[in-house]
Amino acid sequence: MTQYQNPLTDRYASKEMSYIFSSDFKFKNWRKLWIALAEAQKKEGLNITDEQIAELKKNVDDIDFDYAAKKEKELRHDVMAHVHTYAKQCPKAAPIIHLGATSAYVGDNTDLIQMKTALELVEKKIKSVIFLLKEFALKYKNLPTLGYTHFQPAQLTTVGKRACLWIQELLLDLEETQFILQTLPFRGVKGTTGTQASFLELFSGDETKVDRVNDYVRAAFDFKRDLYITGQTYTRKIDYKTTSLLSSIAQSAAKFSNDIRLLANQKEIEEPFEDKQIGSSAMAYKRNPMRCERMSSLARFVFSMPMSTAYTASTQWFERTLDDSANKRLAIPQAFLAVDAILDIYRNVSSGLVVYEKVIEKNIAAELPFMATENIIMESVKRGGNRQDLHEEIRVLSMKASEHIKKKGGENNLLEMIGKSNIIPLSNDELSGLLKAEHYTGRSSSMVVTFVEKHIDPALKGFVDLDEPDIKV
Repeated sequence: MTQYQNPLTDRYASKEMSYIFSSDFKFKNWRKLWIALAEAQKKEGLNITDEQIAELKKNVDDIDFDYAAKKEKELRHDVMAHVHTYAKQCPKAAPIIHLGATSAYVGDNTDLIQMKTALELVEKKIKSVIFLLKEFALKYKNLPTLGYTHFQPAQLTTVGKRACLWIQELLLDLEETQFILQTLPFRGVKGTTGTQASFLELFSGDETKVDRVNDYVRAAFDFKRDLYITGQTYTRKIDYKTTSLLSSIAQSAAKFSNDIRLLANQKEIEEPFEDKQIGSSAMAYKRNPMRCERMSSLARFVFSMPMSTAYTASTQWFERTLDDSANKRLAIPQAFLAVDAILDIYRNVSSGLVVYEKVIEKNIAAELPFMATENIIMESVKRGGNRQDLHEEIRVLSMKASEHIKKKGGENNLLEMIGKSNIIPLSNDELSGLLKAEHYTGRSSSMVVTFVEKHIDPALKGFVDLDEPDIKV
């Protein structure tokens, strides 16, 4: 009988991110933690031999998962099952595996190693999206397009300037990702309730040696700091902070995907659409924005994860309870896997956005006469016109033009009516001269250039773009 498969690993997330949360990565790091602990304890004078450590290192990658599963069923304890499995392979080192440690030593520290490694991959993928959108923004920095507020036509912007809105949000996410990477603490060597009592006993009350063991293990896994105070576990607020960051990234991606979906409906910009891609099983003409829709769908899942980790962080009684474990096994990996998939789709879409310039021009032409009315009023006042009379004339004519468009399905005839007005002292040629779209985009073009130079390029310094992501389906 076929069992349920997790679509995040089977359908969406990359192999790289899936491996970080695999059993292989997890349990190899448990063994690396036991090795680092033994090395530190030997260095500080415990009776641990080079031969024992060599034996541990020799077998670090050779995990008998079947035996471990058998022992866990017997012992009802995952850490002790793997201690026995490792000891079976390393009979000489068996007496010193996990010496003085509690389960959280391997469990919690490995969780933090996974999060750190996963965040490093997330950082690279955010930079990749920013890099691709930067190229797009520069290419289209001068191309006028309708701006929208309330999804109603507003002052013009440029396609490149709009892309900078998407980049700005990602830069904030990148900054937060880098901050968490720089400050993410290690749990370290803390003992059963965070007092280090067992290690103090091993070193006959020498606190300096206990500190050095802790520092050795932390440095071995390239963490800049550890939590000085813990219970049995690291505070679960770290999980909440991390999933909140992942939610923020998902929010940025969802905003982009929704914008592209709306622009696709306007027939202005579309996500890539391959030659043999089918948009609908029934409607053969359709070009559904399925990649952006998938981004939105996955993002919605990620938004729920901080709530889960918040509940867990708030219900850890005293030094710890075990009601966090099952929840963490779901919330943390799946939030990372979903964001990984979102970023891969984001990269794919950003690398192949299709811009229909003629449609954009047509849509501007339909609205620009309304937007030009303020300039028409100002130019008419310069010719001696009365501002209030001009405003009322254009208001009346604008209402007539709107009615002509909406009720009769006609083209925008506002300029034609203005040209015939006895109150507005401008010729048809002069009116046409006021309808150049580039006159209404403000500083959009120069803002793109400045944004790239002062904000994007410094954030991407030293970055080499990643390979094109493999979107599975």
